[in-house]
Amino acid sequence: MSQTAVSPRSRRSRLPFLAVLGPGIVVMLADTEVGSIITASQSGVAWGYRLLLLQFILIPILFVVQELTVRLGIFTGKGHGELIRDTFGKGWAWLSAGGLAVATVGALLSEFSGVAGVGELYGIPRAVTLTLAVVFLLVVAFTGSYRRVERVAIALGLFELVFFVIAFVSRPDVDQIAAQTFQPALGNPGYLYLVAANIGAVIMPWMIFYQQSAVADKRLTPADFKYARWDTAIGAVVTQLVMAAVLISTAATIGRHNPNASLDTVGDITAALTPYLGVAMGKLVFGAGVLGAGLVAAIVASLALAWGLGEVAGYRRSLEDHPLRARWFYGVYAACLILGAVLVGVVPNLVILNIAVEVMNALLLPLVLGFLVMLGLKALPPQVRLRGWYAGLAIAMSAVTAGLGVYGGLSGAGLF
Repeated sequence: MSQTAVSPRSRRSRLPFLAVLGPGIVVMLADTEVGSIITASQSGVAWGYRLLLLQFILIPILFVVQELTVRLGIFTGKGHGELIRDTFGKGWAWLSAGGLAVATVGALLSEFSGVAGVGELYGIPRAVTLTLAVVFLLVVAFTGSYRRVERVAIALGLFELVFFVIAFVSRPDVDQIAAQTFQPALGNPGYLYLVAANIGAVIMPWMIFYQQSAVADKRLTPADFKYARWDTAIGAVVTQLVMAAVLISTAATIGRHNPNASLDTVGDITAALTPYLGVAMGKLVFGAGVLGAGLVAAIVASLALAWGLGEVAGYRRSLEDHPLRARWFYGVYAACLILGAVLVGVVPNLVILNIAVEVMNALLLPLVLGFLVMLGLKALPPQVRLRGWYAGLAIAMSAVTAGLGVYGGLSGAGLF
């Protein structure tokens, strides 16, 4: 090596945080996906700022869940599905993978319906938009480089920051925010249904599978744990601030002047926002945010399923492998994208299921969080295993979050 060359280890030691940065930011940007945006929008329209506090309460819960995911990935070197298989057996691993598959399909319906909706704002046929999106996402992953996929995902996710601009120009009433934020409607089934949807929009099975596998694929070591936690913490704050910005935007505009508006699609939300934000802001800026959110979430959800099934079934699974060496991994990724795009193209009104998809995620939380906490108690090395007050906090947060999500979902559906 020449004297002017700098080894990867040297670069890593000089900028340790930047070297580790990525998995947490990506998975959190994907967390604010199309279904989440529509859920936050409807929350603002239907209930004003009464669901705003929930967005901030969910920040520490989201961090604890994903921090445990990072802890498992770094200190075991295994993905989530592989760790469940090795700890509890193949049967439980396949059950977990089944829940992941259901959540992934639901997510892709939301993402592609949003992407297609953005194209329709400009008169582009749904088939053209979906085809271009799938081709782009296939090219991104088939490069055979985790770091390249991560950079593209972060770049796409940054488009979500436009929601802060929209919240600012919507001119929310600060006094009204202060008055309504602490006025929940816990006795109303419709309110509880949206509580469940917002919880399901924050903690999704594919997020856990993705981040743990990404940590392993990126080959992070115990020395990186501190920086990986910061990566996750920053992502948790940003994603919930984006959700809050969307809720504030719609509460200050549509919710104030047209609370009965139907917001089942990206086009509905854009059309409803246009009188308050202008045509350019409503179409270009809001469309860019939705497009970035949908594409980054499609990448994360599809990769999560490809990784998760590979960990349970035992096939090669790494973005560092050439597609010809990991045919099943890339095949599952491609099949997810193609299936999601075809379903949205053939049955366009699937977009109305966006909030139902988030509620479904909430109903899966006992399974998802149950496995996560049990792994934290059993699968980690003794020195980093869940114990003491932090174990109690993780268990309590998981139990309350899963319980509230299930109760809200079933209550909203009229089953309680």
